[in-house]
Amino acid sequence: RAAKSTRTVVIAGVPAGLLQDEVMADILTIHFQKSRNNGGDVEEVTYPTRDKGVAYITFEDEEVVESVVRKEDHQLEDWRLCQPYPLRVTRYCEHVSSSSRTHLLLLP
Repeated sequence: RAAKSTRTVVIAGVPAGLLQDEVMADILTIHFQKSRNNGGDVEEVTYPTRDKGVAYITFEDEEVVESVVRKEDHQLEDWRLCQPYPLRVTRYCEHVSSSSRTHLLLLP
């Protein structure tokens, strides 16, 4: 079984503050388990995170990460949401900053 970090994706664009956190985590689980979203068995959903609108999804199988990331258009849809929300799905990397700015420390 692959390491947890290789089975995890980062989801950006989660609508924050619309629903209770547990409900949003359930909606994310359902979305990423559906075959039409190239999904698979979800092991864990981490939401909320310290970054607003960001969630982490860990799949049971590393191969699901590849197919989920390859899907171009993830639209979070549920009857509890007033509209579809586009999601950005990327591979998890422990060294990636959630901010779009990267700071480099140059040592002599």
